[in-house]
Amino acid sequence: MLTDPRKNLTVPPNLTQLASENIEHYLINLFLSGFYTLILFPVGLVGNVLILVVNLAHWGRLSAPDLYFANLAVADLILVADSLIEVFNLKKGYYDNAGLCTFMNLFQQVNLYSSVFFLTWMSIDRFVALTRIAAGACTAHACRSCCLIWAFAVLLTLLPFAVAQVQHSGELNFCFANVSQVQWLEVTLGFLLPLCILAVCYWRIAQVLRRSQRQRCNPQQRPRRQRALRMIAAAVLVFFICWLPVNVFISVHLLSGADTPGADTLWELYPLTGHAVRLAAFSNSCLNPLIYGFLGETFRKKLMLFLQEKSHSAKLQRFHGFFSLI
Repeated sequence: MLTDPRKNLTVPPNLTQLASENIEHYLINLFLSGFYTLILFPVGLVGNVLILVVNLAHWGRLSAPDLYFANLAVADLILVADSLIEVFNLKKGYYDNAGLCTFMNLFQQVNLYSSVFFLTWMSIDRFVALTRIAAGACTAHACRSCCLIWAFAVLLTLLPFAVAQVQHSGELNFCFANVSQVQWLEVTLGFLLPLCILAVCYWRIAQVLRRSQRQRCNPQQRPRRQRALRMIAAAVLVFFICWLPVNVFISVHLLSGADTPGADTLWELYPLTGHAVRLAAFSNSCLNPLIYGFLGETFRKKLMLFLQEKSHSAKLQRFHGFFSLI
């Protein structure tokens, strides 16, 4: 037993150990949040904003992949901004507030699904274009596809939300994100199915690129194809690494049968692990601009052209300003 000399009270050792563990968990959460805020968050914010600005500057000349890319940047940008809630959620935060928990998870799920679906659709589009199994999508078709993806993401979020609200209408402090059926939907449609599609598409793309390298192709195109292979490998690897922890975390909890009514939620039972895996998932939206934007040759050319145009415009303004003073 430990004794407090000021009050002459004994403190049980288990309480002291619990307080020490809470402090340790808080410091680990603080470190993870600081790392995300100082390194990954600026990359995601600046990268996605830059992608949107460059594509909007070429709005009249956007191709179908550019439209998908811009919409992916919108979804990722919203997720990156939304991740600040999780960053400052060091003591379970909004998990204890049913209204805020529901609102934040509705907001997160719409953009989570849209981000993953755009990523998957872009992979399908690249596969179709490279293998030439169908005609390339025109801009009008790409616009319709983008609208359908956003609509499907909203429907996939609101429909389970409405069903869960009806089923748990009499319960206080209810957050639909803690319903096991909703969590299974996230794991299957938000991770497993897209991962399988990504793996198949990029495996076939890699086969096509390797086959073209073995054939008599232009030697100047070989470095370009090698860069494409590296970008493909990086895209699949980053998606898998970022989204695997949170989906394993949820799946283990669901398969163990711990999601019984009235029990503590997954995020309340393991707040430190939950905080870490959520930040890892948000990191994918921060890293997507680096992979699809700055590793992609097309975007780099558009970025250089955009910077040259802005530099030329600034020089012209200074030139006219100089002669207006004469």
